[in-house]
Amino acid sequence: MIIESEDFHALLEGCRSYRRFDAAREVGEEEVEYLASLVRLTPSAANLQPLKLVGVTDPAVRAEIFPALKWAGYLTDWDGPAENERPTAYLILLSNADIPAPSFDAGLVSEAILLGARTLGLGGCILGAIDRTRLASSLHLTEGTRIEVVIALGKPVETVVIDPVKDGNIRYTRDAQQVHHVPKRETREYFSFFPEKTT
Repeated sequence: MIIESEDFHALLEGCRSYRRFDAAREVGEEEVEYLASLVRLTPSAANLQPLKLVGVTDPAVRAEIFPALKWAGYLTDWDGPAENERPTAYLILLSNADIPAPSFDAGLVSEAILLGARTLGLGGCILGAIDRTRLASSLHLTEGTRIEVVIALGKPVETVVIDPVKDGNIRYTRDAQQVHHVPKRETREYFSFFPEKTT
């Protein structure tokens, strides 16, 4: 199957960090399992495939996970989504002390999951600011198991737009209409050929 470049561009552009969801739209176990199945297709350093995933759709467990997460470091006056805008599923990426897990493995896996979520009409947010001790206790994790990231999943109810970076400011913001603005550098600011082209 060939994917048109415009289609992939639109998929990637729509694959933002969504932090507000429709709590009435449950993410089902089959959807979570489908997203987890994408992990085996992602590259892994030395093909070690060190990451494990735990899926959570149960409302009681979701309620335990939520307080262990910090949602938006730049939005200092926002404590995270309101109860009716919380995610309806989580995928938790775990590693084990016995098998080294390069950080880029977690990044590759996380992006594959978010792209897959978009194809299901869902969205997500990769969360690394976690009270790991609290969450490990809630999930009854064994010693030596590390929580790499938590991916919140649900049907987004917010608009996220990409803006050009101005004056070097890369901090995301929310406007009065609650539109989430994410500054991104132009390609020419981080890409060049070597040797540098002179024409």
